[in-house]
Amino acid sequence: MSTTFSWNIANLERHTADGLVFTVHYTVSADDNVYSSSAYGSIGLEAPDPDSMTPFNNLTEEVVVGWVKNKFGDEKVAEIEAALQAQLDEKHAPPKAAGVPWS
Repeated sequence: MSTTFSWNIANLERHTADGLVFTVHYTVSADDNVYSSSAYGSIGLEAPDPDSMTPFNNLTEEVVVGWVKNKFGDEKVAEIEAALQAQLDEKHAPPKAAGVPWS
């Protein structure tokens, strides 16, 4: 069974004077067509080079997700996705159960 991971942006915090984004609130969802799991987090950003700054109104979710993943690095992105995969795996084969063996 294949799992699809989706990274989305829930909110951005920015300075109103220049539109500089300093905090990104993100979600990561995992879905294997039977179960789903998700995580929410926030990450702070450093100020970019003013000459390469994208105006706030021109930002896209794809660009900001790229910032988040770049800030985390490949290892942390894989760790987050692996944790969500582990939650799905546990839903498919729960390690604990409750009940009695009689009716």
